[in-house]
Amino acid sequence: MRHGWPLAIGGAPLLQPVETGFGSIGAELMLISSSRAVTLKLVNQRAAAEPGQPVVIAGAEPFDLPAALAVTDPALDLSHPFKGPFEARPCDWRGEAAAALELARIAGILPAFLVSPQGAGEPVSLEAGDLAAFLDPARLAIASRARLPVSAADTAQIVAFRSPDDTREHVALIIGSQQSGRPPLVRLHSECLTGDVLGSLKCDCGPQLDAALAAMADEATGGGWGVLLYLRQEGRGIGLINKLRAYRLQDQGFDTVDANTRLGLPDEARDFPVAARMLALLGVRAVRLMTNNPAKVAAMEGSGVTVAKRVPHALPDNPHNVRYLATKRDRAGHLLP
Repeated sequence: MRHGWPLAIGGAPLLQPVETGFGSIGAELMLISSSRAVTLKLVNQRAAAEPGQPVVIAGAEPFDLPAALAVTDPALDLSHPFKGPFEARPCDWRGEAAAALELARIAGILPAFLVSPQGAGEPVSLEAGDLAAFLDPARLAIASRARLPVSAADTAQIVAFRSPDDTREHVALIIGSQQSGRPPLVRLHSECLTGDVLGSLKCDCGPQLDAALAAMADEATGGGWGVLLYLRQEGRGIGLINKLRAYRLQDQGFDTVDANTRLGLPDEARDFPVAARMLALLGVRAVRLMTNNPAKVAAMEGSGVTVAKRVPHALPDNPHNVRYLATKRDRAGHLLP
């Protein structure tokens, strides 16, 4: 999909990714996500009114790639404000459509496709069920482990995990001596290049990471232990490029939830069963979870992990992330002041 190859998913029409397409390709129809349909004001049409369902649209004229990209990319909403009119069309291949949109999210590209495109290249064939197999957390295994002295704890160990088909490698950092009778202090930390590495002030990811490691080091000093799961799920699962697109929309005045909606992406797309599988491979069944998000507690318990205690993990805001944290509190249900 990153190379612009079209998809042939089961018995669905051929699907051409819009963002990475090239050449003279056109189609009468497009596939978009329900959240992008909200931005395009299609929610009053019956075929597009079901929340979470893929939406097929037709325009007044056929879509070529530039026209399709104007529909797809919210960065073009200001320069191309008058889109449409569009008509939602019935979609009797929703399972395949949902698989295509999910594959676009995993690939980190905008979730939009030309349907039955003319001029497309040779497709890649798969079945909708192949996606579930690709995402199956049971395929995740420990690949390697080593001692890794870090500034918070010079006796820490790192454990790397990977799946046969996924190029993303998750890691766990273990601080202190593992004890079967005492649930560890656990933090699920999703990768954030801008916050963890570059020190971005737009989020609280870097400070949360540092504070979690410090808390685990204190825990180890008292005879306990901690596990930091570093999950390769940038932007809560939408990828780095789409996260930066969301940042650009935030600069236009949209909050983080509405920015993701305009991109046609979910605000929360992290794969918590992967975290549960990592803990299981480490022999951890119960945790004291460092989080301000009750939904994360529920997700972990739904994946078979016993959350013995939720440990608050709130940090001070700054002038650049105060709205971001307020949105997490007011729209995502985080327990923040």
